[in-house]
Amino acid sequence: MNLHQFLEDKIHAEDPDAPVGTSNNPSWKILTVANFITMARIVLTVVFLVLFVQQFNRVACLAIYAVAASTDFLDGQIARRTQTVSWFGKLLDPAVDRFLLFTGVLGLCVVGELPVWIPVLVIGRDVALAVGMALLQRYRKRPVDVLFIGKVATALLLAGFSWMLLDLPVVPGWGLVDVGWLPLLNSTAACPAILVVYAGVVVSMVTGVLYFMEGFQIRDEALEEGGRDEA
Repeated sequence: MNLHQFLEDKIHAEDPDAPVGTSNNPSWKILTVANFITMARIVLTVVFLVLFVQQFNRVACLAIYAVAASTDFLDGQIARRTQTVSWFGKLLDPAVDRFLLFTGVLGLCVVGELPVWIPVLVIGRDVALAVGMALLQRYRKRPVDVLFIGKVATALLLAGFSWMLLDLPVVPGWGLVDVGWLPLLNSTAACPAILVVYAGVVVSMVTGVLYFMEGFQIRDEALEEGGRDEA
């Protein structure tokens, strides 16, 4: 069985009557400009991580990371405007988004500038969602659509991590709390970018709850429909 047949068994168009290549009826094309940009984001992300952990010029690393992050908006816009939305892109794009986030997190953790609890929460949320989505396949083959608030969470985290990569300016801690795991809010000096990361983590957790709520709703509707069919 080839990739096309496998995906066709798993995924169905939301609106088969919609023009092919639109969000409601993606095409099966792989070699599109939008998908090329998405895959280029993977390459840029790997280049960034290698250079950053080797303590290469931070401004150059930030530029590479920022370019990679900006393509997240670009590939989606190109796909929609040129009517080349594809299943390959819909599946690959969110995975690459997470890969970009994880490499930023990993790089900052390696150099000791990011509290460990942040990657634990961010990565833990994604693992939980991946397990939930796999279980949801029993009730609906088509993946859950990306929520707008999820894009907001990604944008906040990417912006915060990008700013932290630059690490300017560094300001004295505010002393609002007496815990060691909240830099800047405690007495530890840090870049204000950490506040953007905190906001991104909060929105990311809220998004996770919303995805689980939607998953439960899909499950309940499928079970209810199955009960009616049996009756």
